[in-house]
Amino acid sequence: MTELLTFILCAYGLTQILVYGKIFSRLRPKKGKLGELANCPMCMGFHVGWFLMLLSPFTELFSFDVTVFNFFLLGWLSSGTSYVFNMVFGDNGIQYSQKMELSENEDY
Repeated sequence: MTELLTFILCAYGLTQILVYGKIFSRLRPKKGKLGELANCPMCMGFHVGWFLMLLSPFTELFSFDVTVFNFFLLGWLSSGTSYVFNMVFGDNGIQYSQKMELSENEDY
């Protein structure tokens, strides 16, 4: 369980750096399909997931077999958690917004 949490936190951190970090701002594409990918934490999170799987044999933080099955599973896990963390945590702390929906039958 600790390995999985470590993987998720590493994936989130790397995704944040690649999508928002100033160090990559000159290299990050701005337009087109590649620009959409580079600026999307969900998309970039998927690619970070499989990249970390490839790094797995070289680290003691987490160890996953390098297989096609793990390619997709770890990509999806990284994509989903990176997106959720990105929506919850921002530069100013925890993001909170309340959305109120009105039904058509209510009188005001």
